[in-house]
Amino acid sequence: MPRDRAMGIARAYLVPDRWFVRHDYYYARAKLATDPLYPSVCEALRDTRAPVLDLGCGLGLLAHALRADGQSMPYRGYDNDAAKIGRARLAATRRELHDVAFGIADLGAVLPEHRGSVALLDVMQFIPADAQVRAIDALLGMLEPGTRLVIRTGIADGSRRSHITQWVDVFAKKVGWMNALPVHYPELDMLRARFDAAGVEGEFMPLHGNTPFNNWRIVATRR
Repeated sequence: MPRDRAMGIARAYLVPDRWFVRHDYYYARAKLATDPLYPSVCEALRDTRAPVLDLGCGLGLLAHALRADGQSMPYRGYDNDAAKIGRARLAATRRELHDVAFGIADLGAVLPEHRGSVALLDVMQFIPADAQVRAIDALLGMLEPGTRLVIRTGIADGSRRSHITQWVDVFAKKVGWMNALPVHYPELDMLRARFDAAGVEGEFMPLHGNTPFNNWRIVATRR
């Protein structure tokens, strides 16, 4: 994302009466300006109009990225971190994002009701292996013709990038940015098998960018 656009979005995370609280601002600015995630997800959703469900939305950066990209479909974001959801709501209000809502949900327990596109970004590693299969099947069941499930995840393949990805996720828990440790990184074969069983088209693309991580963008499209 262009640096000036990233800066504009990041400013929404500044707290006016607490000028010294700037961690969300710096995180959002760096994430949007350097991580290929949000431009890639916006590209995947650009020709869709259905509502988007963003599971594990964190601070809600995808909502800002979609609106900055000119995409106006309804957006709902859910996360189990109540503090992040509170800050996501405030930032969306400051930017006057329309048709955007956030909620608190434990995605390992009950998924929100939804029909349309789904984003699952940097979340799968926190879900046990058997629950991953059930979750993917449930999310694919939410898709209607012309909608997409967009996943960004680290992949378990034994590579150096895979080990670095796991180490950084563990570090993020230790410093308090994430509230859970990774438990299982998915394999591409599992995802391909679930897509085939659901009769959807799958696209699998490395999304390393200029990072050392073993991240992939995976898109399932219901025709």
